[in-house]
This record gives sequence, structure tokens and C-alpha cells, in this order.
Amino acid sequence: MNPGLTLWRNARLATFAGAEPWGLVEGGALLTEGSQLLWVGRDADLQRGLRVQADHDLQGALVTPGLVDAHTHLVYGGDRAAEFEMRLQGASYEDIARAGGGIRSTVAATRAASSEMLFASAAARARTLMQEGVTTLEIKSGYGLSAEHETRCLTVARRIGAELPLTVRTTSLAAHALPPEFAGRPDDYIDEACTWLAEQKAAGLVDAVDAFCDTIGFTATQTERIFMAAQQLGLPVKLHAEQLSDQGGAALAARYGALSCDHLEHLSASGIAAMQGAGTVAMLLPGAYYFLRDTKLPPVQALRDAGVPMAIATDHNPGSSPCLSLLLMLNMACTLFRLTPEEAWRGVTVNAARALGLQDRGTLAPGQRADFVAWDAEHPRELAYRFGHNPCLRVVFGGADR
Repeated sequence: MNPGLTLWRNARLATFAGAEPWGLVEGGALLTEGSQLLWVGRDADLQRGLRVQADHDLQGALVTPGLVDAHTHLVYGGDRAAEFEMRLQGASYEDIARAGGGIRSTVAATRAASSEMLFASAAARARTLMQEGVTTLEIKSGYGLSAEHETRCLTVARRIGAELPLTVRTTSLAAHALPPEFAGRPDDYIDEACTWLAEQKAAGLVDAVDAFCDTIGFTATQTERIFMAAQQLGLPVKLHAEQLSDQGGAALAARYGALSCDHLEHLSASGIAAMQGAGTVAMLLPGAYYFLRDTKLPPVQALRDAGVPMAIATDHNPGSSPCLSLLLMLNMACTLFRLTPEEAWRGVTVNAARALGLQDRGTLAPGQRADFVAWDAEHPRELAYRFGHNPCLRVVFGGADR
């Protein structure tokens, strides 16, 4: 008997592997060895007489890869419910930000919170996402905006990955907003932020580097300085691009081989072409679009025509997408952005993994991580169709029940 061999049988598999729609396998089975998938296919095709350590009957459940939420801002203090009310009374997101609210108010609350408080609140949010089948999560910094507090937030994010049965990828987002102590001196702040990256990398705290390139963020020139610093350290980049305006951020990010460009409501044809050439993932964030009551849709059909892979994430943050349901994002991606259910599903599995630079998850195939979810559903499109409903039955993380 192989002590690491486990059989998971009697399932309907949506593998998202190969060219067939959904990668569906009826009467499917999975064979895992340790934390890896060893074999995936029809139960009838499995080697007879195979001796395994454990045999799990999934009772006909739908099984998909573990979900990947590849854009969150999970570590922060306080909330911005008052600003939500202000927007409903007519203030714009930009108005609130320029008046000292927005990201700056969350920065003040984050700096005031202890590391234990930040961990407790972020871990609670992570557990909520995990209850819906999320097995891999990206967490950005960006609410500290100083060397001390950015490092503290990234340390909390790493701790979440160490203490919860969840893969956490960390992204340094110091170029998120201008902190009050650098008011009127954005170039000086970018100089400072660039110096923090080397220390963060040396401490093992950062997997990628992000920036907010927009009218209330940083210019393309300032963003490129962050990218250059990241490139010198061998860190991949991604970008909050073209959310509120077209600053040419997507094309800039593509020149640096960005893993993803995120938001993209104002993405241009030249930006799409640059992303296509670089293999950059288009990260669509319907929660922010919905919450901010935006009316400018990202160019989904043009992205589709260009063959640019599209991913979906919650963008959980306190100001523009206080959402903790990736399943709801499946529905919103379909209803608001007109993705097909399969496109939306690929957006939270294989394409989301690609947006994090991870090749070992997102599909059910031999050699992939054994991260998968059993659902009380006949077909994965049901999970995009329903909302306010969580049919998650069982989550397997690294080959073990979570």
C-alpha cells in the first residue's frame, strides 16, 4: 500500500483542462498522492485492484478546482460605511478621496491598529472566502504607506498563509495613494517606496509588485519607476490600470511583462494589443464596478476577440468593493460584464492562477496541486446562475480535507 495514495470517486468533474467545454468528466475520479493530483479521469478507466490508503465516495457531487481570488486588499483597519452613505448623497469617489477620505482614511485606521487586530480581522475575512471554496488568495498591501506599516501589513498577510489552510500570495502596493506626510511630493514618495522593495524581498514578504496608475493615483512615469525597481529585484509586476481613466497604464505594464492588469473599464485598443503581446491577464473586478455604480463597461468583447485571458476577483477592500463572495462575482461577471458562465469560471480558476504566476493549480489534471471543491450542484453553470447561495460541500486543500 502506498501511504500517500488517496482515491476520490463518484464525482462529476469540471476539470477546465483541455479544449472541451468545461473539461467535463461524468462518473469521474481523482487519485491524489500527498498534495498532488496523480490521475484524473473516469472511474471506469481507473486501474483495477489499485490499493489506496483512503477511498472517498463523493456521492455524485460536482467537483471543480479550488477557487483562486487573485485580487484582494484583505489587510486593513476600520471601514468606510460613512463614505458609502456620502456617495449615495451625491459625492463621487474622487471627491471623497481629494477631501482626505478614501484610501487615506483607511491608512489612518490601519496605522492605528495593532498587528494582532489586523491579523484577526483579515483572517476572519479570509475564512469567509474559504467557506466558498477559495484555496488560493492574493493579498495586497497599500494601506500602510510607510516602510514600517507596509512591512507590517505584508507580515500579517504572510501569517494568514502560514496559519490557515490556504495559499496566500503577497503583493506590495505601496504606490496605492500618497500618504499625508508626502502631500504635494509624489515623486519623493515614489523614491521612498522604491527603496522599501529590496527590504521586503529580503524578508521574504513579497511575491509581486502593484501600483495604482490613475487620476487619483500615480502617473505612468511614476508607476514606471516602481516597475523598474521591481524588475531590478526580479519581482513580477501587475497594475491597477484604466479604472477611472485611460492613462496608458496597461501598455506600460505589458512592456514590463505584467502578470495582470486590473479593472480596465477605460482600456484602449492599443492597451489590449499590448496585453495580448505580453500574455498579460485581464483582471475584471465586477464588485467595484457595481459598488461605485460605474457605467463604463470594460471592453470584454474586444478582450475576447484578442484572446486575452480574463480573470475575476472580489477586489475585497473597504472603499470600493467590500465583498467577501467570489461566487457572487461569478454571477456579476455574467450579468454585468456578459461573460459566459464558463468564461467566468475559468476566471476564478485557471486564469486567476495565471494572474498570480502560478502554473500548478486552476485545473484538475495530473501534476497539479490537489486543491478541489465538491459542490451540491449538477453543473458549474448553476453556481454562476444563483447568487446569495453557497452549495459548497467539501474543500480539499493539498490533498487533505480542510
